[in-house]
Amino acid sequence: MKLQTIVDIKPSKWKIGYEDKILMLGSCFSDEIGEQMKQRYLSVTCNPFGTLYNPLSISNAINAKISKCENEKIPLVEHEGLWHSMSHHGSFSRADRNEAEQAVRASIDTMQQALKESTVVIVTFGTAWVYEMNGEIVGNCHKLPADRFTRRRLSVEEIVAAWRPILDRYPDKHWLFTVSPIRHIKDGLHENQLSKATLLQAVEQLSSLEGRSGGVLYFPSYEIMLDELRDYRFYADDLVHPSSLAVTYIWERFVDTFCTPQTRNELILQHKRWKHEHHIPLHSYE
Repeated sequence: MKLQTIVDIKPSKWKIGYEDKILMLGSCFSDEIGEQMKQRYLSVTCNPFGTLYNPLSISNAINAKISKCENEKIPLVEHEGLWHSMSHHGSFSRADRNEAEQAVRASIDTMQQALKESTVVIVTFGTAWVYEMNGEIVGNCHKLPADRFTRRRLSVEEIVAAWRPILDRYPDKHWLFTVSPIRHIKDGLHENQLSKATLLQAVEQLSSLEGRSGGVLYFPSYEIMLDELRDYRFYADDLVHPSSLAVTYIWERFVDTFCTPQTRNELILQHKRWKHEHHIPLHSYE
């Protein structure tokens, strides 16, 4: 008796191993999978700008440059005693403007260095819904008043137009796209489905682009969550985010797809090492 609809994933034509430098970008699902990699000592950089959800904010982070003019101010917005970058996660917000600028500049440095060194870039799109302030798409609203923003849904064409030049600029890298299985229910359930459909169509077009030595692939984490793990026991208490069990399951499907048997064995050994090094004794004595 079959109790699951298993998502058929063909083994990748290229593999990920310990010789690779990996850059993870996108929604908090990127952070979850990135943490799995860190726990196995893979060389990975996760979200230099913090968690970003929409495709254009992620592409803007990739395209960000530091001005050669040291006196030029980083664009920041002050709200309730904190200085915020509208392109960054709230973890970059500071009470002191200079400290906020330094954090933002450091994140751009980290992003550009990771892009330069990475052999694999894994991008997770979370939502096609965006918020615009003064005509510019923001990565985070930072709880500013709602009347300062306009909300709309990106089109497939907008997403492809933003990402195609990036893929052309780095043709030798392995690009892997995925759509986050996390539901954005604050957008509304129907709106969330429209959003995910938009992202899936955009990724389909991007992954079909040819003429790149590295290659562009899609990994169906969204489909795995919806079809293989459709029971609510695979969700966290908020009924939105995948549970730790679900993340582990999707991670295992990822490893089966992108890692050789030798790398899989090494991942197991290195995870044992990580757990040993991070073990907290039940009883400790001075």
